[in-house]
Amino acid sequence: MSHRKTAENRKTAEKPSGPSGPSSSSDRGLLAGVRVVELAGVIMAPYAAQQLGDLGADVIKVEPPAGDMTRHYPPRRHPGMGGTALNLNRNKRSAVIDLKAPHGRDALLALLRTADVFITNLRPQALEKLRLGYDDVEAVNPGLIYANAQGFRSDSRYGTHAAYDDVIQAASGLVWLNHEVSGRPHYVPTVLADKVCGMQIALSVLAALHYREHGGTGQHIEVPMADTMLAFNLVEHLGAAALETDGAFGSARSLSPQRRAQRTADGWMCILPHSDRNWRDFTAFVGRPDLADDPRFATGPDRARNADAFYPLLAELTPRHTSAAWQEFCDRAGIAAAPVLDLETAATSTYAQEGGLLREAEHPTEGRYRVIGRPVRYSADPEREPRPCPGLGQHTDEVLREAGFDPALLHPNPTG
Repeated sequence: MSHRKTAENRKTAEKPSGPSGPSSSSDRGLLAGVRVVELAGVIMAPYAAQQLGDLGADVIKVEPPAGDMTRHYPPRRHPGMGGTALNLNRNKRSAVIDLKAPHGRDALLALLRTADVFITNLRPQALEKLRLGYDDVEAVNPGLIYANAQGFRSDSRYGTHAAYDDVIQAASGLVWLNHEVSGRPHYVPTVLADKVCGMQIALSVLAALHYREHGGTGQHIEVPMADTMLAFNLVEHLGAAALETDGAFGSARSLSPQRRAQRTADGWMCILPHSDRNWRDFTAFVGRPDLADDPRFATGPDRARNADAFYPLLAELTPRHTSAAWQEFCDRAGIAAAPVLDLETAATSTYAQEGGLLREAEHPTEGRYRVIGRPVRYSADPEREPRPCPGLGQHTDEVLREAGFDPALLHPNPTG
């Protein structure tokens, strides 16, 4: 059944156009006309919805009365408007719905009748208890893309287990990889699992929308974090085990404890003579042309296999020149190289500023703040200034009325 035929069977309210809702015009983005309902918290699923909003989708963020947890993360100038939330919830409208209160579920279903996509990271058992599982929602909107992200596959022994980024880093082998390199089972210093899985959700939603628009139907998408991160980690770390059932897991180059930035005469850089020609030019520049024919390092595979010897050799040679001299030589020789920057310097560098990746904007209630720009460029969709993060529940009445639901039902008169 095509989406167009499916849509005829939905009891949908007409989607609005204009500044708060999607527009059919191309200046509103590549996903103009697509409505997303987000029922999610923390980072993973809200990050997925943010990416769709950046592309022009009308994203309605449904929040509990206390708001999404990230609203309360410090620092913040006003309650419910933490710094993380300002970027994570841009290009969204906020509706407060207490799903456990009378008519709360009805209000959400009214929104879902008008939606193309539903993104949630509530645990499956919580959704079932609220009667918001896929079968429940499909009954009111058969064409809906229902994307549910959770820690582990629902049909596994861990399907009901709680999970956060640290848990998934441990369960997917990432903490082990760090232990192999440093001897310490530490976490990657960013919520890597949340963000990788958020991008996987967005990718999966776009694939499902394409399928539906070309004669397919709505469907249920399950994005288990553990599976997503395990597949992510195995790309290069399956290694010998891809060809030999008793082969060791892990990439020798990536797991070398010696793989680190190199000290120069006056700083630190990443200098990577990757190709064989790069390596010959590098050895000539440091006055050691004899190393070009060293059998341990003669080819790329040799250098990767002998990473524990190759990286200490680089560390021995790179202090012979300043960072500026290295950068000039590497640029001329086509060798990949960059200085080691702290996060603030990287974000405020001339490169970042010229590309608009981090810029200042004015928020209606929070004043001047920094906006993370869209990293991908589309020739048919120039980046627009994002709609600012809404206040908690700022659009509740607006979006419910659009869906044909009386918002007064959520606020009964206590004396009535």
